[in-house]
Amino acid sequence: MSHLPEPLADRYRRFKFRHFSPNQEHYETLAQNGQNPEIMIVSCCDSRVDPETVFSAMPGELFVVRNVANLVPPFETNGKYHGVSAALEFAALNLRVKHIVILAHSSCGGVRACIDHDAARQTDAAFIKNWMSMLDAARDEIRSQHPQASTAELRPMLEREGVKTSLANLRTFPCIQILESKGRIQLHGAYFDISSGTLQVLNQATGRYVDV
Repeated sequence: MSHLPEPLADRYRRFKFRHFSPNQEHYETLAQNGQNPEIMIVSCCDSRVDPETVFSAMPGELFVVRNVANLVPPFETNGKYHGVSAALEFAALNLRVKHIVILAHSSCGGVRACIDHDAARQTDAAFIKNWMSMLDAARDEIRSQHPQASTAELRPMLEREGVKTSLANLRTFPCIQILESKGRIQLHGAYFDISSGTLQVLNQATGRYVDV
C-alpha cells in the first residue's frame, strides 16, 4: 500500500484549503529565504502536547525537537547516532537561536516508565529504559525525600525535576557553555499541564515553578 491513511489525507486537504492557501505567500518566503527562528523548544513526543499549538506559532517561528520525556542527553561523542545533540548543535551554531526552552508536561508516559518500569509494558523495552535512565538519579532523590509517595504522586515531581536535569545536561555542551557565557543564548524550563492548560516557567535561581 502506498497511500496515506484516509484520516491523514483528509486532514491534509483541510490544511491545504484552510491554512496553506491563505498563507501561501508566507510559505513561499520560507522556501526561498530559509528558516530563521529565534527559539528552540525541546518537547516530548506525546501527541497531546504540541509546542506550535501551545505557543500559537506559525511555520518558521519555532525550531522544535521532540523525544520521549523531552530529555537532553549529556554531551558525549562516543556513540554513532545523536539526534537530539545534532539538533541542538544545528540550532545553536547554524540557526543561532537566542533561546532554548525545555518543555515538560503532565501525565508523561516516559516519566511514569522511569518510576515504574512495568509501565513500559514490554519486558524487553530496552530503548525506553535506557533513555529514561537519564532521570534515575533525580527519581532516586525524590523517592528518598518522599518515601511514602505513590507513583501518581511522584510523577509530577519527576516531570518537573526532569527539566532541571535536561538544563544541566544542556550546559555540558561546549558550544552552549560558550554562547551562554557570552549572553548570546538563554536557557529556559517550562511545564505544561494538559488538563488545565496552565503553563509554568522554572525560576532557575530558586528551583521553583511560577505560572505564566
